[in-house]
Amino acid sequence: MKDRIRIGIIGMGQIGQIHLKNYEEIPGAEVVAIADNHPDRGRALAQDHHVPHVYGDFRELLVRSDVETVDICLHNNLHRPVTVAALEAGKHVYCEKPMAGSYRDAMAMYEAARARNLSLSIQLSTIFSPEVKAAQELIRQGLLGRIYHARSVGFRRRGRPYVDGYGSAAFVQKRTASGGALYDMGVYHIASLLYLMGNPRALRISGMTYQETEMDTYRREVSAYDVEELGVGFVRLAGGLSLDIIEAWAIHLGGLGGSCLVGTTGGVQLEPFGYFRSAGDLDLNATADPQSFAGRLQDLRENADAYSSPQHHWVAALQGRVNLLPTAELALNTMLISEGIYLSDRLGREVSAEEVAETSEEASLPV
Repeated sequence: MKDRIRIGIIGMGQIGQIHLKNYEEIPGAEVVAIADNHPDRGRALAQDHHVPHVYGDFRELLVRSDVETVDICLHNNLHRPVTVAALEAGKHVYCEKPMAGSYRDAMAMYEAARARNLSLSIQLSTIFSPEVKAAQELIRQGLLGRIYHARSVGFRRRGRPYVDGYGSAAFVQKRTASGGALYDMGVYHIASLLYLMGNPRALRISGMTYQETEMDTYRREVSAYDVEELGVGFVRLAGGLSLDIIEAWAIHLGGLGGSCLVGTTGGVQLEPFGYFRSAGDLDLNATADPQSFAGRLQDLRENADAYSSPQHHWVAALQGRVNLLPTAELALNTMLISEGIYLSDRLGREVSAEEVAETSEEASLPV
């Protein structure tokens, strides 16, 4: 097993800075280099966080022999070119969500990693949440029976990037982000449910997207906002399973309820967490404490720290302490489903997974 994992981070915006701080709390993680196209920002962060090497061009970071893995914190449509370049340089890659700007780009990343026998992980933080761990335990114990349906829910009353007061305009432009609510937040919720269901293959997808809620006129104009604020969909999955989706950046409601998963003998809601089943004619609604459960796992189970967060897990997997969870496969399936909703909306009908794969186009920006 390896003791130290030497990391390079590419992209030092808001997310990159969070990742940098997270690595400082992970034993065995050592950030040895960062790259950012804003040289002053890169130098300041390197000084503040005692990172020995800083570059304005990510390619200079990739030639370092002491960098084993790179963490990519760039806009969606830059994920493919930089990930593939890093893989070609022999680096393992940890990449922010969503996997890429299109299913075609995501598949290119996945295939590039497999061809070189390198690890690729996508930042899916919710599969490490206490609620998902608790649901996974119920499933492991057979308390849901045969799972047959799930609902993926994401709610913000008015939380669109930039136009509602945070983040940059790049988050709401297809040129850089490709998608809106589905790509930004939906990936977390969809991937978590696919994970709990065993990542079943998507067969057919239908859906619609909307941009209807009013926004500040000036920010609409200067942002060139052209992505969805609401995405809804229905997915037929292999094995007779199904998934319905509603993901809102902005909607005139007080809430949509939480994501949930149902089986033949029980059901679980993730937020707020609840477990539901029947004892004969008696219906039982159980509350639980996922936080205490996760804390107990941390205290009692070997290598439990490897599941504290996606970055803890990435470092532990590279150290050889645990097997890497299939985040790339989950993210790839999530990309197919999300792009399927976009395609269904454009065509006005249900589409097959094969149609999505065949019609998906490269969305990458030049680097």
